[in-house]
Amino acid sequence: MGIQIEFNKGRVPVKVWTRNIEPEAIRQLLNVASLPVVHGHVAAMPDVHAGIGATVGSVIPTRKAIIPAAVGVDIGCGMNAVRTSLSAGQLPDNLRSLRMGIEEMVPLGFNMHPASRMRGSALQRVGRALSDRLDRIVGQHPGLMKMQRRFNETWLCQIGTLGGGNHFIELCLDEADRVWIMLHSGSRGIGNIIGRYFIAAAQNDMRRHQMHLPDKDLAYFSEGSGLFDEYVEAVNWAQDYALLNRQRLLAAVIEVLKRQLPTFSLEAEAINCHHNYVARETHFGEALFITRKGAISARAGELGIIPGSMGAKSYIVRGLGNAQSFCSCSHGAGRRMSRSAAKSRFSRFDLEAQTAGIECRKDGGVIDEIPGAYKDIDQVMDDQRDLVEVVHTLKQVLCVKG
Repeated sequence: MGIQIEFNKGRVPVKVWTRNIEPEAIRQLLNVASLPVVHGHVAAMPDVHAGIGATVGSVIPTRKAIIPAAVGVDIGCGMNAVRTSLSAGQLPDNLRSLRMGIEEMVPLGFNMHPASRMRGSALQRVGRALSDRLDRIVGQHPGLMKMQRRFNETWLCQIGTLGGGNHFIELCLDEADRVWIMLHSGSRGIGNIIGRYFIAAAQNDMRRHQMHLPDKDLAYFSEGSGLFDEYVEAVNWAQDYALLNRQRLLAAVIEVLKRQLPTFSLEAEAINCHHNYVARETHFGEALFITRKGAISARAGELGIIPGSMGAKSYIVRGLGNAQSFCSCSHGAGRRMSRSAAKSRFSRFDLEAQTAGIECRKDGGVIDEIPGAYKDIDQVMDDQRDLVEVVHTLKQVLCVKG
């Protein structure tokens, strides 16, 4: 449908791909649009909703600066999806054993792999370069070590773990009843530490320079400063870590499937896309930093993943390269109510009804992830017809939540 609302009350315009947007999200978008480092316009995707400082579902172009809170604390969070050779008829009638197998293989929530299994050879497998890069970052910022007990051990033990919240592992069926593996996770505790540390550092830097901001969470680093270069190094490390985490998760799920369904294979290259990250890109002839906070890259021909909720459809899409969105699209359905609001409004019986036919947890611990807490994914997709085209429509039959 294209741009549906345009606000011109900031220093630059805000272009919005939906009419379903709450006042707090509008306020946050206008705050971002007032910053002197934002260039051209701010783009808001159809899954837009209020976040902390910067709006989830926004694409923020900055010139010679980066806003750490816009990147967020789950740096590099994103999606993986791959099609298998399996069809729906080859899956067991009861998927509980598959779900239990995945939940036994993959640490969920705050859980992680035992340190005894991750030392030594495991460190070599994940790559000495990743460890060496982190040592350099911590050497520049030893305060990172103080933010988590057993810092050096935890980041290693959380490789190949899911986390909680809206992170998930799913088995899905496409329109031809072919089975897909799809998962969502990010940079875990280490990304959170890096994010919080540099958000605080940016706020301190703004106060030192007596810069007045519409929201303290919109503090930024300017290119050329030491902190800017050090943040870029740290955020790139966290994005690489998140990518590795998803690769290890995918390998674990494949191992579980092969134990129970030994003859299957993978039929397509895995699609892997970040949706909380920053990258150097050129748009409208300008070299910019593009921060996608709850948005994915959708360059012309690029494949991406747009999940619904744990009871709704998801989509494999191909980008159309829309310049006005900075070649971006939504990262999912987007929440329409907070987690606390969902818990107060819905019950376990609502969750059971809204996830009927799906093998998943149906207890009070995941009520905040109930489908009713999310926007209508079909409307979200309709709102971004000029950003992506649908390649496959997926419907989950199994969902693992942290």
